[in-house]
Order: sequence, then structure tokens, then C-alpha cells
Amino acid sequence: MKIVMPVYEDVDMLDVCGPYEMFRWAGFDVQLVAEVPGAVRFNRGFTFNAADGLGAASECDALWVPGGNPDSLSRIIHDCERTFLDYLVRQASESRYVCSVCEGALLLAAAGLLDGFTVTTHWAFIPYLIENYPKVTIADGHPRFALDRDRLTGGGISSGLDEALKLIELLAGADAARHVQQSTQYYPDPPVASAIPNTISSPMPVVAST
Repeated sequence: MKIVMPVYEDVDMLDVCGPYEMFRWAGFDVQLVAEVPGAVRFNRGFTFNAADGLGAASECDALWVPGGNPDSLSRIIHDCERTFLDYLVRQASESRYVCSVCEGALLLAAAGLLDGFTVTTHWAFIPYLIENYPKVTIADGHPRFALDRDRLTGGGISSGLDEALKLIELLAGADAARHVQQSTQYYPDPPVASAIPNTISSPMPVVAST
């Protein structure tokens, strides 16, 4: 199984590393492709290397789009050349599943790849999706992930672990997903409890119209 994961400067660390680890234990091949090949910096974190750049699409089992810093997301979304967004369109056409975790859904929506689908994202960015992409339906209840036909979208950051297990189940079966769960000892039991707040605003920067 092959997963293509496009990354960019200030991408969220867990959106990349958590699913990458799950896919590795499943025996999947994960190809990182970078907006600018070479050293890529995680959002407020360290750097990693992604040798391949955005280019021609390649046949794969899933396109996995991680979230990132709102300023980076806005830069990509409002890039007049649509370099990153057009790559997503090309790669989606060669992918069995099109996936995002956290604010990666904003990039898929900006590329027009979530029109007519029911999706989820980080709770803080749902108002942005609603306001800017009326053809996208938001899943009720802040699910960890939402599957609508060949679109698989995840909630905020840590949701990518659950979503990755779901993708493993879809591609390789329930036994493979259970094996990965056992191998990574993924049995969440957080020491605190909280609730997702209601929000009407978004951390996305306001871009002046021209």
C-alpha cells in the first residue's frame, strides 16, 4: 500500500508523525512530498527532510493531507498560482482515498475536493469551512473522523491516529488495523476530561480582498 503525504513549512507535527507511525506498522509505504524539497520545519518544532517535491501525480492508495499553521494554510489557499492546490487535484485523481487530518481539510476544500461531501476538521476551523465553502457539509458532533465514500477526514491533530487506523482497516482489513493498534499500544485513557467548545470565529488570518 502506498500513501502520498504532501507537506509544507509549519505543518503540524502530529498530523504527519502520528499517522506515519501507524502506516509504518501496517507495512505501508509513505511518500513525503514537499512544497519545497529538503528541510521542512514543523509548526513550532524541529525540521525533517522531505526529498521529493510536488510534481506529476503517482498512483497510490491514499492521499493524506496534514494541517498546519494558519498563516501557512492561508498562504497556500491564496497562492494565485495554486501550486499546492493544483498538485492536490492531480494527486487526488490518482488516489483510491483522499484524506485530511485537522486543518488539512481546508486545503482540500480550497482545491474543490470536498464539494458535495460530509467532512470534519479541527473544531476551531469549522466556522471557516462553513463561511467559505458552502458546498461542503460539516459532520455532526465533532467525530474523530468522517468517511463519506472515498473521502476520509479527521478532526483535530490527535484524531489522525484514529483516522489512520480507519484507513488501514479500509485498505488492509480489520485484522491489520487491530495488529497496528496492539503493536503501538493505542488504547487511549487520558487523565483529564474536557469538552469541545462552541465557537463562531476561526484562527485563520483575514485576507483583504483585492
